[in-house]
Amino acid sequence: MSKYQLQVKGIDKVFTSGSLFKKSHFKAVNNVSFHVKQGEVLAIVGESGSGKSTTARMITNLIKPTSGEIFFENTNIKDKKFQKELPERCQMIFQDPFAALNPNHTIGYAIGRPLQLKNKVEGSVREKVLELLTLVGLTPAEDFIEKYPYQISGGQKQRVVIARVLGLEPEIIVADEPTSMLDVSIGIDIMNLLLDLKEERNLSYILITHNLGSARYMADRIMVMYAGEIVEIGDCEEVINSPKHPYTKLLLQSSPDPWETNDEVIDFIEPIDTKMPQTGCKFQNRCPFAKEICRSSEISITPLSDKREVRCNLYEKEAVTI
Repeated sequence: MSKYQLQVKGIDKVFTSGSLFKKSHFKAVNNVSFHVKQGEVLAIVGESGSGKSTTARMITNLIKPTSGEIFFENTNIKDKKFQKELPERCQMIFQDPFAALNPNHTIGYAIGRPLQLKNKVEGSVREKVLELLTLVGLTPAEDFIEKYPYQISGGQKQRVVIARVLGLEPEIIVADEPTSMLDVSIGIDIMNLLLDLKEERNLSYILITHNLGSARYMADRIMVMYAGEIVEIGDCEEVINSPKHPYTKLLLQSSPDPWETNDEVIDFIEPIDTKMPQTGCKFQNRCPFAKEICRSSEISITPLSDKREVRCNLYEKEAVTI
């Protein structure tokens, strides 16, 4: 049995657009590899367009990688037999709870229908739905089961989405910015709910977020992405307290700790040319430490320890053999 519950090996995703005679290609994800252990929370952090949501959709098999492989324990998710099993074992919570629920169906139907399709209930579907509503804190459950999505708040909608996901009894949940559409206090309630469920059901999470505060609150490890590539990965507290990649430092600097008095302030460059560099480091146009080698050669990811990696020329001398 694999020591990893999920293992991603060198996945790429290229999107093609345009007409039959003139096509353009965009590489949204480039050679991304990582793993998730049983019961672990991995946060994938980055700004919009960094490739984190595309990565999440490849993990859940909603879109296919252009190349690379994804393994759930020892099974490649390309396996046709396993593809029928994967939706039950790996579920996704989407960013927008307002769009995730059909306004024409009741809450009870939204949660109960997947249970019927996957034969997850031997007895009463209604009783199981009431149990799930209670589990996610929507009580008394009888008050919610016949309501329509427009009759409940955004935070309550997200709890309904979580209840629907839990009904299939997944082992891994991919949460794609589950609190970004909610008020801060409601978002904290949702994060606490997810953490409680993790302990109760021994779940693993992949948390997609642009907010390092949310990542620090929930995650065991943080993976930072920029322009479709991993630029840094490591234990949560190490990445937060001792960031290595300049982009990670930029993310931290953009959301400073109000109680910290010794913040290192770095003058990052806002590029006039918004086009992504075709060679070298993708962050070169915004990095105050960029050198000629950063522009002329591809940057490989450097292991600093068995738990820490960074994609930056500044740390090549610190590399260790793993």
